[in-house]
Amino acid sequence: MNSDSNSEEEQSNKDKYKDFKIIVVDDSDFSRKTMVEILETEGFNIVGEANSAEKALQVAMGTPCNLFIIDIVMPEISGIELAKILNEKFEDSKIIMVSSLKMENVIIESISNGAHDFISKPFEREELINSVQKLAEDASKE
Repeated sequence: MNSDSNSEEEQSNKDKYKDFKIIVVDDSDFSRKTMVEILETEGFNIVGEANSAEKALQVAMGTPCNLFIIDIVMPEISGIELAKILNEKFEDSKIIMVSSLKMENVIIESISNGAHDFISKPFEREELINSVQKLAEDASKE
C-alpha cells in the first residue's frame, strides 16, 4: 500500500469516527499517550485526557464524549469507582477498562460496574483498535 492510499484511509477513518468522542484516563503518562497516539493514528477523535479520576470528571463535565477508556489502578479513586460515577452521570457513554490486573474478579467487577469491554495490559495495538471500532460502530447504529 502506498502512502497516498494510507492517507486516504486515514482521512476516511477521521470522517467515519469524527462524531465518536473519546476521553482516555490513565495515571501512567506513557500508557495514556500510547493509547491516544494509536487511536488518533486510526482516525479516532480524542477529546480529552486525564491522569486521575478527579481530572477525568472535570474533563467529562466540559467535554461530551461517547467513550471513556479507563485504567483500573489509579491513585485515590480507582478506575472501577470512576466507572460507577460516569455510568450514573453519562448513561449513554461507553466504557473500556484497561489494566495489568488480569484476575477474573477484577474483570467481572469492571463489567458489573458498566464497562463494555476489558483490555489487559500490555495490550496489542489491534486489540485496542478493534475494541474501540466495535463500540464506535455499535454507537452509530443506535
